[in-house]
Amino acid sequence: MTVRNWGPVRNCMRTDVTEIDGKLDVWSALRVMKDVSATSLIVKRRDENDEYGMLLFSDIATKVIAKDRAPERVSVYEIATKPCLTVRPDMEIRLCARLFENFGIGHAPVVEDDKIVGIISYYRLVLHGLMPELE
Repeated sequence: MTVRNWGPVRNCMRTDVTEIDGKLDVWSALRVMKDVSATSLIVKRRDENDEYGMLLFSDIATKVIAKDRAPERVSVYEIATKPCLTVRPDMEIRLCARLFENFGIGHAPVVEDDKIVGIISYYRLVLHGLMPELE
């Protein structure tokens, strides 16, 4: 049996992370997503006792478009996942993939010393973790 060292999340996470305020309307959040070429955004904490959140394209599709809501009239905090599960940058990518499966998620903020240092997704786990030689 071959034992594979999968490496840590740190090696494959996206580090260019954009944070937005939860009071922002979804239309404005979409503009930010387009400007930074991102499919997910971090929802800022209101204070040190709050938790991070995430806004994904799938949230907008299922909670705004599918429900025929006006994106300029819906606040990010109404549809974002908050609180969201976070992972450590030193977590092995194999365990991160298992966490995603266990909780039915596909993205997570990467937190170190109580600060966001990246975002990890199935896409990054596979293409940048499993097959880094493709880069």
